Amino acid sequence: MEIILMEKVVNLGQLGDIVKVKDGYARNYLIPTGKAKRATTHNRALFDARRAELEKQQVEQLVVAQGRAEKLAGLTVQVVQKAGVDGRLFGSVTNHDIVAALQAMGFEAHKSEVRMPEGPLKMVGDHGVTLALHSDVTADITVSVLGE
Repeated sequence: MEIILMEKVVNLGQLGDIVKVKDGYARNYLIPTGKAKRATTHNRALFDARRAELEKQQVEQLVVAQGRAEKLAGLTVQVVQKAGVDGRLFGSVTNHDIVAALQAMGFEAHKSEVRMPEGPLKMVGDHGVTLALHSDVTADITVSVLGE
């Protein structure tokens, strides 16, 4: 299916690109979230009319994300979980726990922004975690897992 991207999508394209993707990806994710529209002649005309407005919105979102990244860069978040004597946790620290700790400290964050490439944290100690605040902006924080 051919679609018009309404914002930058990682590994797919920039604002205004007309790309061909699988039907399910377009129907189930890109179109419902507002990241794309079907590439019909009507939608292409509407996009051309709104292009300047959409570019301005994207720049504003980028500036907001950069401001959030400056506040979060180098931050250390402490999460307390029950742990055994060998330092392994009973359970794990997930993106939900990290977001709850950030919100308790007064920072705005969403579960979908937390990137944990090795999966949930299962050991006591300091772990590096990346927050993807925008497709072009990331912030690295340290999650300090403490045992109870």
